[in-house]
Amino acid sequence: MKLKIPHIILILAAALVLGFAGAYVGVQVATSSDEQNVPQTNQPAEEQDETVNESEYNAPENMNKVAQAFDIIKKNYLENVEDQQLIEGAIQGMLATLEDPYSTYMDIEMMKEFDEQIESSFEGIGAEVSMVNGTVTIVAPIKDSPAEKSGLRPNDQVLEVDGESLEGFDLNEAVSKIRGEKGTEVVLTIARPGASEPFEVTITRDTIPVETVYSDMRTISGKKTGIIEITNFSEQTSAEFEEQLQSLEEEGIEGLVIDVRGNPGGLLNSVEEILSNFIPKDVPYVQIEDGDGNRTPYHSNLNAKKDYPISVLVNEGSASASEILAVAMKEIDYHVVGTTSFGKGTVQQAVPLGDGSTIKLTFFKWLSPEGNWIHETGVEPTVEIDQPEYYYSNPVQVEDPLVIDQSDPKIESVQLMLDGLGYNPGRTDGYFSQETEKAVEAFQQDNDLNVTGEVDQETANMLELQIVEKIRDGEDDLQLERALEVLYH
Repeated sequence: MKLKIPHIILILAAALVLGFAGAYVGVQVATSSDEQNVPQTNQPAEEQDETVNESEYNAPENMNKVAQAFDIIKKNYLENVEDQQLIEGAIQGMLATLEDPYSTYMDIEMMKEFDEQIESSFEGIGAEVSMVNGTVTIVAPIKDSPAEKSGLRPNDQVLEVDGESLEGFDLNEAVSKIRGEKGTEVVLTIARPGASEPFEVTITRDTIPVETVYSDMRTISGKKTGIIEITNFSEQTSAEFEEQLQSLEEEGIEGLVIDVRGNPGGLLNSVEEILSNFIPKDVPYVQIEDGDGNRTPYHSNLNAKKDYPISVLVNEGSASASEILAVAMKEIDYHVVGTTSFGKGTVQQAVPLGDGSTIKLTFFKWLSPEGNWIHETGVEPTVEIDQPEYYYSNPVQVEDPLVIDQSDPKIESVQLMLDGLGYNPGRTDGYFSQETEKAVEAFQQDNDLNVTGEVDQETANMLELQIVEKIRDGEDDLQLERALEVLYH
């Protein structure tokens, strides 16, 4: 099957972003600014027809089974069914048999919504998701989005939307339930690794920020040190990055931390352009492998590494393009600090079908400079360090108040939150001790709550709110502290 398609390559961490457009970075279509750096299809570069021409593919002989099934359903099914519904169902069914969560179909409406929003901000909860073992799973919330502010984390599983189970839904259907207009609320039922039971999170949809690069300057051990955070790899990311890197270098930085924690990925050409600032031309910054095992390495024009030390921050929410950056830097002997990344090593290409709908299909693997494939294993840090325990405390839903002498996993979460906020609970093993009761009383007193020493839903909600705010403010960020420390040691 030959496809006339533009030379558009995407590195995608997840199939969709839960915004008004339904798919922000997940299916963003962008032409590479450097055709030399884009893996090519078998079509010449001048062919830019974005549709699939029926005369250019050969259907298998047994394709008549599909037509037969279509005819049987149309003539005999109990209720009326639209032709388009059956056709799109057939496409979705073919993709489902691939068992590849990154190969998906986007119908006309979804693509229309996306196209309307692609050049501006969009509305929704702001979390990139994928289908993992049949369950809608958070890859990463977007920085400063409602999803992040509500405390959603990588690997959270979305079980229900407004009380409706997502079992049996494909990813597109699930996203359509979650996304929505600014100001509207959605209630997600979340299963979280380490939590004893699912819990509900109420999120008010909002405008999702599109800024992708943030920078800061600190003095560490008497040295000016730059910190650049990349939240995803979109069309403007590399230009934003180079502008902020140049500004930091003009200020005389003596070291740099690149933070891609919680970055779910994005466009290949974006991370290519960023890596061209750091990976010398004698080492490929990435290798692309096709289905026949043929590898193509891609190189920068850079003569030498930077003359200052660099470390890269990753965590379990760092995926795809973030992993390309992290593993390339790791293999030229820069430190990678944090926890093992998500593990996505495939490349998707968007193929328009001519009527406004699109198939996003896995075309290639990407490999590290040394030829390693990190798919489903992730990039292991050179310096492994986790965040404080309270970063991983779980929201608590209380029916009957939690009281002294009880033992419960919910109490453990309460104790972790109290400890993180500076109220000493005495222990964090889930037993409600006298010390825990005193800590609860002190917290309630400081927050104008009814002072009972018992944890009701109001107290639990206030604990969660303050913990989320503390984490978002970057307090006790042990990973960043360690990344800064290893620069000069």
